[in-house]
Amino acid sequence: MDINEKSLQKHYEWKGKIETKCRVDVSSREALMEAYTPGVAAPCLEISKDVDKSFLLTRRWNTVPVITDGTAVLGLGDIGPEAGMPVMEGKCALFKAYGDVDAFPICIKSKDTEEIIQTIKLISGSFGGINLEDISAPRCFEIETRLKEELGIPVFHDDQHGTAIVIAAALLNALKIVKKDIGEIHVVVNGAGAAGIAIARFLLGFGVKHLISCDRFGILVEGDPQLNPAQAELAKITNRQHKKGLLKDAMVGADVFIGVSVGNVVSKEMVASMGDKPILFPCANPIPEINPVDAKEAGAYIVGTGSSQYPNQINNVLVFPGLFRGALDVRAKTVNLEMMKAASIGIAGCVSDEELSPDYILPYAYDKKAHETVAKEVAKAARDSGVARL
Repeated sequence: MDINEKSLQKHYEWKGKIETKCRVDVSSREALMEAYTPGVAAPCLEISKDVDKSFLLTRRWNTVPVITDGTAVLGLGDIGPEAGMPVMEGKCALFKAYGDVDAFPICIKSKDTEEIIQTIKLISGSFGGINLEDISAPRCFEIETRLKEELGIPVFHDDQHGTAIVIAAALLNALKIVKKDIGEIHVVVNGAGAAGIAIARFLLGFGVKHLISCDRFGILVEGDPQLNPAQAELAKITNRQHKKGLLKDAMVGADVFIGVSVGNVVSKEMVASMGDKPILFPCANPIPEINPVDAKEAGAYIVGTGSSQYPNQINNVLVFPGLFRGALDVRAKTVNLEMMKAASIGIAGCVSDEELSPDYILPYAYDKKAHETVAKEVAKAARDSGVARL
């Protein structure tokens, strides 16, 4: 059996990857009186007087929903909220395994932006933070922006910012190896959906000055009428030379290629046209923009993909468990740029200068030290930037 067949068989066996667990004794009359009626009235009344006590008297302080509408699940597209459940459950399992965060899959049966926002707002009192997942662009941008404005708890769209954080970490370490300065490199990002736009913006915030974004129609150019609003905003701060053309034109002389698009859109000739010691992160799943073997044969110096089959797996799992752990520990009001940058730097720092090599630029997804480092650095950044309550 291949991995898909094995996984399907296992899912039939597991019948779900997570379950709830009782944290208190309910095996006697006295225990029931304390955990439930009549004793439970006391904490209820305390919370009714001060809602913030819900973080002290319930599990809210450690709970996060993994919320999707099923419109952009993995590389499968709009398959529906129920079909997205295996992914959401898997994410919840990773939250618990790597961050000790209690996460719950919430699959919303609506594609209406306002309905989704209102649904999440209505249930937000049960949670310490909100993780948005697999919601298609451009709706995901408004959903996240509105929720960040209207809720007083961390809201994080992992497809956007989780991807951007781990890409930035990989790039920081790759640049050490090739001895290039982040302010001088030329970067091409292929894919101008949720992940691609977030990556481009985040890298600009990290000091990249020369960046071109591409989508299926080619290079994003300011003033192009075919751009959606999010792409139009991005075009105002990228491609300052107003270069026109296709992906192959953008890649000529580039130092870095980042792909969050579709498989097999980059050729060996395109890699060969890049600058000295090119860095390629073709992260499309399940098939990357170019096979890593082909990329290396064409002259790529460092290659990272979204797959565990190859070295340098660029995996969001390195981000979200530790990021939420840190944010929840200090009861942060939001997830800000400072916290996300701290996560990138923390991940990159988990690979020492002595360990760094073209085939080892990131810690492994199951490295608990990496998750602990992210949590620590995110908590510190939240305190330093003034968004921590504890």
